[in-house]
Amino acid sequence: MIPVLIMLLLALVSPSIEMSTLDENEPVQTTSGRQGSLDVDCSGYTFEDLFEYDFALFTLDVNDDWATGVMDARAWVNGSKSAIVRDNLDGLFEGVPGGDDDWISTDEREAVRSIGPRCIADMETRLGIREGPSHRGNVDWNDLEFVEDGIALDEVNLVPTGHEQERSCSSPLSDAGCKEVPVTVTDDLEIHLLIAENQNNNVRFDQLPNQGSSNFTLAMNITNITDAQLVMTFPVQQGLRIAEMGFFDDGVLNENLVAPTSEFLPDGRLRIIADVDYPIGSYPMIRNLFVDFTTMAPFTNDDPVWSTTAPAEGTIIPVGTTNGEMLATEEAGMWVIDESGWSLQCEFTDAGWDVRMDENAGLYVMANGASAVGQCAGVDAYGAETVEHRNYTFGKVMDASATLSPSGDTIEFTPVSTGMVASLTVDAHALQMAKMGSSATAVADTNGVMMELSMSGLSPGSVMIAGTASANGMLDYNFMLDLGIEKLNKPPSITIDTNLMGEEAEWELDGLKFTLNGNVIDPDGQDVSMMLSICNGQTSNFDRDNLAWEIQVSIANCIQSNVESPYSVVIVATDASGATTSITIEVDDPNAGGSDTTGGSSTSDTEEDSGSILPAPGVFATLIAGLVAAGWVSSRRN
Repeated sequence: MIPVLIMLLLALVSPSIEMSTLDENEPVQTTSGRQGSLDVDCSGYTFEDLFEYDFALFTLDVNDDWATGVMDARAWVNGSKSAIVRDNLDGLFEGVPGGDDDWISTDEREAVRSIGPRCIADMETRLGIREGPSHRGNVDWNDLEFVEDGIALDEVNLVPTGHEQERSCSSPLSDAGCKEVPVTVTDDLEIHLLIAENQNNNVRFDQLPNQGSSNFTLAMNITNITDAQLVMTFPVQQGLRIAEMGFFDDGVLNENLVAPTSEFLPDGRLRIIADVDYPIGSYPMIRNLFVDFTTMAPFTNDDPVWSTTAPAEGTIIPVGTTNGEMLATEEAGMWVIDESGWSLQCEFTDAGWDVRMDENAGLYVMANGASAVGQCAGVDAYGAETVEHRNYTFGKVMDASATLSPSGDTIEFTPVSTGMVASLTVDAHALQMAKMGSSATAVADTNGVMMELSMSGLSPGSVMIAGTASANGMLDYNFMLDLGIEKLNKPPSITIDTNLMGEEAEWELDGLKFTLNGNVIDPDGQDVSMMLSICNGQTSNFDRDNLAWEIQVSIANCIQSNVESPYSVVIVATDASGATTSITIEVDDPNAGGSDTTGGSSTSDTEEDSGSILPAPGVFATLIAGLVAAGWVSSRRN
């Protein structure tokens, strides 16, 4: 069965697509010649041979060892193409129970996920590296190759969950819970090649002896890649930059194509972004991308300069409330101006302190104590620094504590200035996932100040405290604190409407059922389920409209059980956290002999579990009493 599963991946190969290597002189391999074979060797194939897609995004991060990397490939398959993919997958399971039956199943999907990495490990990445002066083919390339242990293959929506045509798998050998849909389904799907769990690479190549410190060329064969984007990121290497790059068709530079772009990330890495395409019908034209790297300094390199948004000399930069590395600010990317990219570098006299910037320009500070002064400068990729070095004080500007108020409705939050500044203006609110309470503002000095933070609208459970502390001469301190606060759950409340006569139940003309309505409210905003019990029977058939509810109650069970009027009706409301509230009313049958027509009285009980329900006796109403009641109800409604 394993050869069949591997060929399951080869089913995605389009017979009309061919591929080539980076060497224009090597013979072209066609994919169509292997369609009917059970050969498990996937060498010579590319991602495009396996997956015909509408658009793909390829990202490659080269690791610091200059020998391994992480590749991520996402391919989107839309509309009719997705149906072709599903049909091809199912067709290659011919002879396997449940296969080739025009239905694609979750069992077949799992086979793709499990056997796919074994096949992909034989495939070509289309990427090669060569040290030395610029190269344009016809050389022995240091090719990247996939690493089987590092590969994971996934998909999205191959078997759409909850599809209107979904059914349980028809094969008696199917796994429990197996579902399948027709292969004709045209729901969009996504194919994802990614790194396996607990692995740090899924591609490798022969380590560059110079590890990026001298000239090298990267090449990629993009023949038959109809629409994709390539994003490649290289490790930090002093002075590494792009010398030249472009697309070449059959060895000739195509100046009509938009050249790739490059940028230096704030953490010092070099990134290349290339939009690649290959016009359909252009084969056998060979299109390659060549990128030449160098560490030679450019002819001119201006020093980086501080921008007007950079913190002034002596500014305090808050770093949180604990030791270790913490995000200080996400807005450092605009502090310095330089065409070659830059990062903030600081020298500390106190041991254990350091700074770094990530690729998104977030400034992280390694703290080791209450505060420390760092002498900082913006440094570009070639070592040039801002002429002015600025002293910044990094430290913990605020401590905080919190308790739950006696009512459980608010948080008593107490921020305290550590003394780095005389006082802090603190704006804070309770936070829970996407929900947040209303904000409160207060000024905190070294004695602290107690702030009441509302938890209205938040769900029971853990609650964070978020906000901003500001002061003159200091960057804003944006905090999100977990101080062990838990919002307690409050049970829902139930009300039952009455008419002008004070009656809760409105009887139908047939005298066999009545209607109740009212409102149910959960103070925590949770979803509430409702259950009604009468004469040892239960129903949840409530009509709900926001807070309002209505239900029609039959007394058939009471009649069968010889339960006499008044009837005990119990309504239980249960919130999403399991807290319950019950309300009990006694409903008089206006058609029962000797009964009054008050329509019932109610009592309420709120608890974590609903109480017991005791049925009351009842009898059939007489025909005359029924007619009188029917006439009264009719005139009252009219």
